[in-house]
Amino acid sequence: MSKDEVKAGDDLKDAVARPVSFWQTARAVAWSFFGVRRGADYEKDVARLNPVHVIIAGVIGAALFVLLLVLLVQWVIGSGVAGS
Repeated sequence: MSKDEVKAGDDLKDAVARPVSFWQTARAVAWSFFGVRRGADYEKDVARLNPVHVIIAGVIGAALFVLLLVLLVQWVIGSGVAGS
């Protein structure tokens, strides 16, 4: 195992051990869904967020977004049929 491989493994362990709360991660992911993060805030997030939390928050956010779209379509279709 080379010196670079050991360092990469240590970096991943350090990133996963970051003490940022899941709610801070969820907030950063929510802002990223809108695409309105400032460059300085993005750099801070990259340096302090736990990558496992980012993945989990992204999957939850995407699932909620799809659920919201499904409910919206059902509501629009339901109100259109009732109005006829």
